[in-house]
Amino acid sequence: MDWDKLRIFHAVADAGSLTHAGEALHLSQSAVSRQVRALEESLNTTLFHRHARGLILTEQGELLFDATTAMAKRLDTASARIRDSEDEVFGQLRVTTTTGFGSLWLAPRLPALYEKYPDLKIDLMLEERVLDLPMREADVAIRMKEPSQADLIRKRLMGVRMQLYASPRYIERRGIPEDVSDIVDHRLICQNPSSTQVGAGATLVAELMTHDVHSTLTVNNYFGVLQAVLNDLGIGVLPNYLMRDFPDLVRVLPEVESSEVPVFLAYPEELRHSKRISAFRDFVQEEIMNYRKHLKDQSIY
Repeated sequence: MDWDKLRIFHAVADAGSLTHAGEALHLSQSAVSRQVRALEESLNTTLFHRHARGLILTEQGELLFDATTAMAKRLDTASARIRDSEDEVFGQLRVTTTTGFGSLWLAPRLPALYEKYPDLKIDLMLEERVLDLPMREADVAIRMKEPSQADLIRKRLMGVRMQLYASPRYIERRGIPEDVSDIVDHRLICQNPSSTQVGAGATLVAELMTHDVHSTLTVNNYFGVLQAVLNDLGIGVLPNYLMRDFPDLVRVLPEVESSEVPVFLAYPEELRHSKRISAFRDFVQEEIMNYRKHLKDQSIY
């Protein structure tokens, strides 16, 4: 098959329009149309259903689009490896992690990384869905469990526990519970049981709920839980990696915590020699070491 025709087909399928694909490729609509028709003739099949609102892939078109998408991702990987300089770190790095860890721990530390590598372009994708690293949905991931996908280099970064915290103003106004059964007299702030979250956190919340808590506030991520705690709304279930950045929060019921949640960094085997990956990995590991040292100095690690 003609590579140029496949490139044009992929652009049309991605845009759903000959006009938009032409604009992206800097080609006329008629030139794009000719190339697509020539590809259909060479394959002896119809790749698009054409109607007034645009183009829709046929079953055969879907098969070919899946193939060209995989090809495009592989080419992106090859291009990234070629562009990597032996001495410089530059270009785009797509990082995926959870909303809580990404917004509360990683993002506040990125200024130090940009200061060291000002030409780096980070695309930070915060979501609970596990992206497919081998298929290049992202370049590197930080996840709250060991990745199960094949062909990944993975490294355990640290362990996290979900614990109970409140603001000093809340404690001053409502007092501090002395026993877990006292939680019934306080508002519990936690992730919604139906939201995607680590199993250890969900288990801890379920145990707390057995005490017939009268008032609750549920949020679908830890960023929201933290904001509610900082605004004196109650006692929140939060990951302990927040404590260095929010030292004024008060640990409530120190004996109550979740089991340990492992935090892993992972990236595709084929990006082993990427300077961007190495720079990001080393940066995260250094920040983790600083985090551990802080906890040790505070005698809570």
